Amino acid sequence: MLQYKEYGKENRDVIILLHGGGLSWWNYREVAERIQNEFRVIIPMLDGHAESDRDFTTIESNAAEIISFIDAELGGSVLLIGGLSLGGQVLLELLSQRKDICRFAMIESALVIPSKVTHSLIKPAFGSCYGLIRQKWFSELQFRSLRMKSELFNDYYRDTCRITKQNLIAFLQENSMYSMKESLVKCTAAIHVYVGEKENKAMRRSARKMQEKLPGSTIHVLPNMYHGEFSINHADRYVNELRAIIKQR
Repeated sequence: MLQYKEYGKENRDVIILLHGGGLSWWNYREVAERIQNEFRVIIPMLDGHAESDRDFTTIESNAAEIISFIDAELGGSVLLIGGLSLGGQVLLELLSQRKDICRFAMIESALVIPSKVTHSLIKPAFGSCYGLIRQKWFSELQFRSLRMKSELFNDYYRDTCRITKQNLIAFLQENSMYSMKESLVKCTAAIHVYVGEKENKAMRRSARKMQEKLPGSTIHVLPNMYHGEFSINHADRYVNELRAIIKQR
C-alpha cells in the first residue's frame, strides 16, 4: 500500500510531489506548507525509501503503483504533479503510462541519458561504503555535497539510515539507466522542465532532450543553482512558479 504525507483539505484540487532519491517527504515539506490552504497536497514515499513498505524494483513499477493509487483514491487524474531527480523520472514514467494523469507537470533535474559506466560503478562503490552511511561524520560529508539547507540534516540522516543496501543500489542503478518512452509524445499535460545552471553536463543535456521530446514543453534553466536546490532550498520561488503555471488553466 502506498505510504504518503498529506497536507490541505480533501475537497481541493490535488497536487502530488515526488521526492528525490535517498530523500523523503521532507524534500517538499516547505512547499506543501505554503500551498496547503489552496490545494490538497500528497507526497508519496517512493519505494525502497524511509516509511515506504515496499522494496524498490523499477521506476516503471513505482509509477504503476502511484497510478493505481490515483485511480483508487483521486478519480484517475490530478491537477499537477512535480518530481525531483528520481521523482522526476517516476513522473516521466507516469506521463508515459497515462497520458492524461495530470494537467500540469514540473520535472526538476531528471536524468534521461543512460550511463552504463555509472551503472557499473554503483554496486562496487556502495557495496563497500554502505556501512559508513550510519556514521554521522560521513553522512555530514554527503549532506554538504548535496547543498541542502542545514536544518534538513537530521531528517536526511535519520532517513538515509533506514534505506537498505539492496534498495540504495537498486534505485541508484535504475536512476543511472532511465530513458524516456516513445509513448510520451502522446502526453496531454503542460510540462515544465527545470535544471540548475550549475548542474552537470548530463543533467543539462537531459533537460534539452526532454524539451525536444515532449510536445509543447517549456525548459527553465535556474541561474546559479545546483542539483535539487530549486524545490528544497527555494520553496518560495518554487511555489510562485507552481501558482503561475496553474493560473494558465
